[in-house]
Amino acid sequence: MAFSTWRGTVGLVKPTMRPGSTEELIRLLPEGVGVIPIVQNVRRGTADEFEEALEGYHRNALKLGEAGVDLIHHSGTPPFMMIGVKREAALMKKWERETGVPNFTANQNVANALRTLGAKKIIGVSYSSLQNQLTVDYLTQAGFDVLAMEPLEVPFEKAGEISPHAVYALVRKTWLANPGAEAIYLQGNAWRLLSIVEMMERDFGIPVIETGCALCWEIQKRFVIREPREGCGELMRELP
Repeated sequence: MAFSTWRGTVGLVKPTMRPGSTEELIRLLPEGVGVIPIVQNVRRGTADEFEEALEGYHRNALKLGEAGVDLIHHSGTPPFMMIGVKREAALMKKWERETGVPNFTANQNVANALRTLGAKKIIGVSYSSLQNQLTVDYLTQAGFDVLAMEPLEVPFEKAGEISPHAVYALVRKTWLANPGAEAIYLQGNAWRLLSIVEMMERDFGIPVIETGCALCWEIQKRFVIREPREGCGELMRELP
């Protein structure tokens, strides 16, 4: 292990060649945590392409295990949502045996964060009708009550261009229609939404799960690190 990664190294398998989320995660992580990303090339965001991507995740997990990482995270929700909660868990256990280190998906990470915050009734927003329905099905299987999940539909390659203000407006509308919600899930890693997480938590009075913050929280938890961060919502501020 290199001196600069004295607190642990996480391997990231990313589905798309999009800038933004990896850089954001590295800026959020505490000093001493190393990151080795491997990027795949999902372009269309279709069901058949996501199915084919699973083989690439497996190959890249094996590469990261050989590289000596301490933890492997599989970013990108649809490929694993499509196989369901039980098959996803079995697959991660299989890959853990093959790589010799813990593996977990973005879906498992979000579910862990929601459970830790004590949230059962969920509302959310996404940038794809496909991902929207997959999210509802997955979180329902995982034991959550999805009150509403609303898409802000854009072409898959344009998701990174969505304005945080447009996302806020859709979340507000969804929250007003579902006053019993206990948490808000901002589904997907393409859009950049850190700037509105704290604002939404103050305005709506419930926790917001943003994918980069949720991942940083779980990496700290798994590496036994406790460095809270302001400005990223309850999950990062309290590190429950």
